[in-house]
Amino acid sequence: MEQGTIVLLTLVVYKAILLGIGVVAERRTKNEADFLIGGRALGPLVAAISASASSSSVWTLLGVSGYAYANGLSALWLLPACIGGFALNWFAIAPRLRRQALTSGALTLTDFLAGPRRGRGFAAARWTACAILLISLTGYVAQQFNGAGRSLEENFGLPLDTSILLGGAIVLLYTLLGGFWAVSLTDTLQGLLMAGTAVLLPVAALIAVGGFEPLASGIHSAGPDFASLWPTGSRPGGVTIAILLAIGAGYPGQPHVVNRFMALRDEAALRAARRYALAWAVLVYAGMVLLGLCARVMFADAEMEQDIVFFAAMGKLFSPVITGILLAAVLSAVMSTADSQLLVAASAVSHDLGFGRGDPRTALWRSRGVVTAVGAAAVAAAMLGSKEIFDSVLIAWTAIGAAFGPLLLVTLWRGPVGPRRTLVAMLVGFGTTAIGFALPATRGGWVERLLPYALAFAVLLPVTGSPRRPRP
Repeated sequence: MEQGTIVLLTLVVYKAILLGIGVVAERRTKNEADFLIGGRALGPLVAAISASASSSSVWTLLGVSGYAYANGLSALWLLPACIGGFALNWFAIAPRLRRQALTSGALTLTDFLAGPRRGRGFAAARWTACAILLISLTGYVAQQFNGAGRSLEENFGLPLDTSILLGGAIVLLYTLLGGFWAVSLTDTLQGLLMAGTAVLLPVAALIAVGGFEPLASGIHSAGPDFASLWPTGSRPGGVTIAILLAIGAGYPGQPHVVNRFMALRDEAALRAARRYALAWAVLVYAGMVLLGLCARVMFADAEMEQDIVFFAAMGKLFSPVITGILLAAVLSAVMSTADSQLLVAASAVSHDLGFGRGDPRTALWRSRGVVTAVGAAAVAAAMLGSKEIFDSVLIAWTAIGAAFGPLLLVTLWRGPVGPRRTLVAMLVGFGTTAIGFALPATRGGWVERLLPYALAFAVLLPVTGSPRRPRP
């Protein structure tokens, strides 16, 4: 049997499992609360792994390994950035958000930040939050579909646009069937597969280069830039380190991640989930950095695009059957983020803007309609837009994180923020990111990656009089 046929059969079986989960989950999805946060009944393993997989997109497998391949040891700064973001979310954000969202009855992050739908003065904040989410998530999901297309293109020789359409259709189908339950259960399966891949592939690559000592020697032979922890390039190394560490600041503001905290069933589940999530983060991020470093030594005589390093190592090290499983892991990284983001987009329109009010089944079908619309827009953006994964994902990540992260932190510790300041903080965080990206001189630099958080906090932190009492 040819390699392509074996890989294809593996993927077909895997996708059939995902669609089966969607069908089963559909039976548990009876109303809007079930569709959006699973009736607040999520257990620790599902919450931890699904949240982890949702926050760790195709950017983690393809982008992080490619960044380490292209930059050498300075890529190690990604570890405190990303693992630190996990710790910030699970130790600081999760306990308070679960309790306060339960007390307030909030079903979405916008619910929690902007207050009751009929709250005085908060209509503009709700509309602005939804606009930011739809713009950012469409671009974010587009890059997930781009990653899926790249994987199918590299392994089957399919045209990239055809591959994007196939990947997008599968994600849409099982998300439409089961909503939050389907997303959480499939993300758990996909997150475990990602973790297994992040152990298997780097260990095989390390064995192939001969162990840590030959790896260190090979990195030094690649040149002083690759052997230094201090980044080199067009900007000062300290600025590059700060920009990398700022990735961790984006974690609290990602609605498709923190909604798992709101869905946890109790405090005991949260404590167990925290351990699972941090162990997962260490395995996956350390594994992808190690893979990229090994690839620099394995392919020392060849230069390649950094986004295909994962595929090159996979094809060199494993048989067709294992290759099919690892390719499924790449598509898992795509789907585990894309499905969660599509669900957040649906909640923004159907719930946050009130378009799904009335009959519960009507709300459910309107949510599914929004998922379809945003998914179609993301497919179009993937086919027409940028194909560069690492920086493109970070733009959307920063825009969402800066718009909602500072506001969430202040709300959790100081209590509800007034409507005017809520609106300005979101616009400043999102707008500064957009301006930093739009100007060639600041694209990818501190104006785009650091300044948005600082300015959003500057809007929120000045307090006149006594601070409001925090929510219970």
